Amino acid sequence: MSSPSEVPVTVIGGYLGSGKTTLVNQLLRHANGLRLAVLVNEFGALPIDADLIESSDENVINIAGGCVCCSYGSDLIAALLDLQQVQPQPDHVLIEASGVALPDAIAQSVTLIIRYTIDGIIVVADSETIRNQGQDRYLADTIKHQLDAADIILLNKVDLPEPASLNETRQWLASEDADGHVIETENAAVPLPMVLGGHLNRIPKEIAYQTKHEIPHTEHNAMVIFIDQPVDPETVAQQLSDPKLDLIRTKGFVCGLDGQIYAVQTVGRRRTISVAPHTPTDTGKIVCIRYRYPIDQQAISEVIANCKKIALP
Repeated sequence: MSSPSEVPVTVIGGYLGSGKTTLVNQLLRHANGLRLAVLVNEFGALPIDADLIESSDENVINIAGGCVCCSYGSDLIAALLDLQQVQPQPDHVLIEASGVALPDAIAQSVTLIIRYTIDGIIVVADSETIRNQGQDRYLADTIKHQLDAADIILLNKVDLPEPASLNETRQWLASEDADGHVIETENAAVPLPMVLGGHLNRIPKEIAYQTKHEIPHTEHNAMVIFIDQPVDPETVAQQLSDPKLDLIRTKGFVCGLDGQIYAVQTVGRRRTISVAPHTPTDTGKIVCIRYRYPIDQQAISEVIANCKKIALP
């Protein structure tokens, strides 16, 4: 279980030219008040859109909306420790990996610092080139390792290949048996709650059932579920991360069997449970997100019933 004071970290990986830079700029443009900190090897590797920059010095770029971009060179751990001194503290940290880096190795390094917790690993894949790269004798191992590490795979630039070629790429990705959910995008345009799951509560609380939100060519369905009795938070997280539900993200609060209030979050099969730092007003509510298809209401009802049943003495 993670500490309530931890800052969520998202690692963004993917091979050269896949669209990582575009994704980061999209997230900065649609942060909606979130203070994002972006860590990159060097500024030249991640050119922040000029109109977002408020000021810069040797190591830090200040971005509109309270976000910052910091260069960490070869010492990520030192950069993360330095980031703890930044005031106000960021709400979320994005780490942009180099094109040949293994994002799970970066995530493992992050876990060495108690203050931070991994929110998810996002791997961006170029729909025009990923299949050839994944079959190249020199690149295949790196590409497949990156895909295997992903909680979410952004299949980017889907507007560029011919339909038949895109279908072949979809089939190839499916054959790779990667655990990550695949989201198809143009220009890496994706709703923030789909990739930064620590902030699903930015979906309006008045959502009582199911509604669809769209960024061009990327749509998702959101639903709020209610659990009105104490339950085992681990059971809730395990049930919601079942691949059969095909949920990309869930986030909410439940009352545990011990009377504590717990924050429960899933991204694909990844589960995170932590004691809530305070008693939230929305205890017993969990936001669920599914990409492209409606959420299976009957399956969700069965999940809630199972969790309540297991909680009975």
